[in-house]
Amino acid sequence: MTPEQAQQIYAAGPGVTIPTLLNLDLQISALQGQVVERDLQIARLSKTSANSSKRPSSDDLTKPPRPQSSSGSRKIGGQTGHPRHERPRFSPSVEVQRHEHRLVNCPDCHGEILFTGDTPRVIQQIEIPEDFLQRQEHVAYPYWCAQCQKIHYAPFPPEVVKEGLFKQRLTALVVYLKYVDHASFTTIRKFIRDVIKETVSRSYLRKVVEKVDQSLEQTYQQLLDRLPLEPLLNVDETGHKEKGQLFWTWVFKAELYVLFHIDASRGSQVLVDKLGEEFHGILGCDYFSAYRKYMGDFDVSVQFCLAHLIRDLRFLTDLPDAATRLYGQRILDAVKQLFQTFHQRENFSPPAFVEALHQRRRQILDAVLNEVPSRLNAQGKELCREAQNMAKRFRLHGEAYFQFITTPQIGPTNNLAEQAIRFVVIDRHITQGTRSAKGRQTSQRLWTVIATCALQGRSAFDFILQAVHAYFRDQPAPSLLPAPS
Repeated sequence: MTPEQAQQIYAAGPGVTIPTLLNLDLQISALQGQVVERDLQIARLSKTSANSSKRPSSDDLTKPPRPQSSSGSRKIGGQTGHPRHERPRFSPSVEVQRHEHRLVNCPDCHGEILFTGDTPRVIQQIEIPEDFLQRQEHVAYPYWCAQCQKIHYAPFPPEVVKEGLFKQRLTALVVYLKYVDHASFTTIRKFIRDVIKETVSRSYLRKVVEKVDQSLEQTYQQLLDRLPLEPLLNVDETGHKEKGQLFWTWVFKAELYVLFHIDASRGSQVLVDKLGEEFHGILGCDYFSAYRKYMGDFDVSVQFCLAHLIRDLRFLTDLPDAATRLYGQRILDAVKQLFQTFHQRENFSPPAFVEALHQRRRQILDAVLNEVPSRLNAQGKELCREAQNMAKRFRLHGEAYFQFITTPQIGPTNNLAEQAIRFVVIDRHITQGTRSAKGRQTSQRLWTVIATCALQGRSAFDFILQAVHAYFRDQPAPSLLPAPS
């Protein structure tokens, strides 16, 4: 509007001026609302793994370079003060080809020398033989029965028939390369061709994996039956690819084992199916809606992840509204103080430590529920809804963030489940997922074995070998649960 146009409106009197001003005010309010909404959209689109639950790989790759340490770059290799790591010598139970090296005379003056009897120097070596396969051939001869008028062949041992071309150790090696080392069937086929000097097809390698899958059926089912009885469980989920279709890999982390399950659903029904409607343990998880629904429908005790809460609070501190930023920072500071107290456990007696945590809890609840920012636009729409949503979250589920105070075994974060699922995410990026229902079944069983063996400090290869040995001989499958003492 030009000054001349404004003068004309003013000269026309109140009948024209007042409606014009009211109309302009409505336009300004609408534009201000659009600006606020646009700023919120920008903030949401600018979410990173630091202020949301987005995975780190989704962050902008053009990150600024890390600042160099003022003390300069440290030297490559072992650091001063760190313990030295040395490979232990061969066990006495291992068969060793011993080569002894002796002197006849002095290598310098060629004079007479005497053996001192001191500890000798030792260099140990290992090598694989040029042809390290043990090739076997089973021959069943035919016999004629005059009474039956038939030819009968001598039966092969049942385990020989089930084994096929690859016996148990080679079978376990193929599966280890596939699921522990994330090698493709093509890569494994090349390894067998170039190193072992045998030729097999990719389809045969798939059949080898199917045998191991069958050998783990009882092992996996035992853990599945145990899940609803666990007093503490950390749960998380991540995407899974299968021929363009989206599935979800669920991880259930118990004290003694880790169980994976691949499902088409990310909803609470998966929790109902696996844990039941009467789960009496405590569930460690993030604030995803499936966990909240399971919690509400069946009165399940939950410890929501405080690490995820911190990311959500950081998002509040990045919003354009100043009151919301201050509100988010106030809660964030209170949560950080809680963690400071949590990591100073050794400075408190047990009762004093619990009381200190309760005091921090009260500070967080006070920061969240009091002085919540609220501002309405001309249409009555809440402009501080992110802050209002945070307050509503704590009014509904605030106590679920502090279960760890009275049940310290569960922990304040869901890091245990996230750490357990990490190698599955790596496998997804390398292998691009599965291609069939059988592939999903095999993956969840073998991932369960690998993660559980890592948790228990066991060799995944040795366990797979035990399972294959038992399967080929129709023996009970080995258990991933420790034997009762």
